[in-house]
Amino acid sequence: MKGPRVPCLPLVPIFLVSFLLTFSVISAEARKQHEKNINRKQGNYRGSYPANSPAPAEAPLLCSGQSRSFNVLSFGAKGDGVSDDSKALLAAWKAACKVPGATVEIPSEFKFLIKPITLQGPCMPELVLQIDGTLLAFPKVGSWTKSNLFQWINFKWVHNFTIQGAGSVDGQGTNWWSSSLAEHIQKKSRHIRDIKPTALRFYASYDVTIRDIRITNSPQCHLKFDSSGGVTVDNVTISAPESSPNTDGIHLQNTIDVEIKHSNIGCGDDCVSIQTGSSNVHIHHINCGPGHGISLGGLGKDKSIACVSNIIVDNIFMQNTLYGARIKTWQGGMGSVKNVTFSNIQVEEVKVPIVIDQYYCDKNFCRNQTGGIAISGVKYDQIIGSYSVQPVHLACSNDVPCTDVDLTNIRLKPSSDRGGSRQALCWNSYGRSEGPLLPSSMDYCLKSGGGLVARTARSHEISRCGRV
Repeated sequence: MKGPRVPCLPLVPIFLVSFLLTFSVISAEARKQHEKNINRKQGNYRGSYPANSPAPAEAPLLCSGQSRSFNVLSFGAKGDGVSDDSKALLAAWKAACKVPGATVEIPSEFKFLIKPITLQGPCMPELVLQIDGTLLAFPKVGSWTKSNLFQWINFKWVHNFTIQGAGSVDGQGTNWWSSSLAEHIQKKSRHIRDIKPTALRFYASYDVTIRDIRITNSPQCHLKFDSSGGVTVDNVTISAPESSPNTDGIHLQNTIDVEIKHSNIGCGDDCVSIQTGSSNVHIHHINCGPGHGISLGGLGKDKSIACVSNIIVDNIFMQNTLYGARIKTWQGGMGSVKNVTFSNIQVEEVKVPIVIDQYYCDKNFCRNQTGGIAISGVKYDQIIGSYSVQPVHLACSNDVPCTDVDLTNIRLKPSSDRGGSRQALCWNSYGRSEGPLLPSSMDYCLKSGGGLVARTARSHEISRCGRV
């Protein structure tokens, strides 16, 4: 007797099910590896992005024939320097933001008038803003609203991003520098006095490169990085008249791992300004002037905490600047400045080439306060050239002296026989001097020893900034 027939599953469906299961496992693993590769390619900054900065989106597959070039003229821009092209720029940005390796094009021979605008990420990796034409800010002070007084073009949450090109960004800041016009808009908007727009500002942005472009005549600071990291500025020209107030060239705040190189900066304030929260900064091969030199600070205003460390400034040429290599802090501030090197700096007609000023005051009068930021490990090496007022000015806090300050191979001469004091000032500053030192007044400028003082300063620093 034949037993009951057992139904057999067809071989093809079994093979298909097996294949689909295997493919889904492989796909899952492939997606994980793809995410790792994207993060590595974007320079996933120190393993993760801060909480205030969304991580970049995963790059989708590019459709066949999809363009990676987004010319603002294709989005309705006129480029005549008169029409408002802000909406066209924003539309081009939003479209490019979704495409890996995209380029937003500002074409040459056109001028684009742009209102205050925020170009926001996160975007796909390797986004480029190619500036070959000219971006113009609105020149009339009265056309800026209260909410837009802080910056003109604001980049927020951008990662793995480059600005490059042969064009320029013109802040048209002349009217802002006239105090009567600027005060009118500030009073009208009941805004804080002395707030004027920064031309280009980056906030919470990482792996950013700015190269080859020209930035001119900003109402205030030209290029600012705030709460950012992995920044490179290369072959950039920044210019504004010497008389333009507070027009810093490059401003760093709460920003780490920065390289600024091979650039020309002339303005009405610091060529480079390094503020609290900045570390691992290398500035080299810069022509600075006119301006106020390269400065750390002012730090510690209104008894605030400031922490700055690991700064290298080398191979610099400064001409006709107010100061050279400067650290400036307010009385009563807290925190530390440490591990700072100024080396291979040539100065010409600089009023005061070497400065530590812990009594900084930007008004006619500032009242005396106790306490100060601990300054240690500052090296001045091979500062050579001419000065017009004083060679060295080291005015350290009465409460927290400067320690481990080195003056090595300093050769400074008055720019004329009649002008300039040959007397160096060193107040409450400890360290060592090593020749040659000219003028000779620097030989006995720094106090030796200071072990107890150094330990006191160190404890003050650790309590505010922690160990780095």
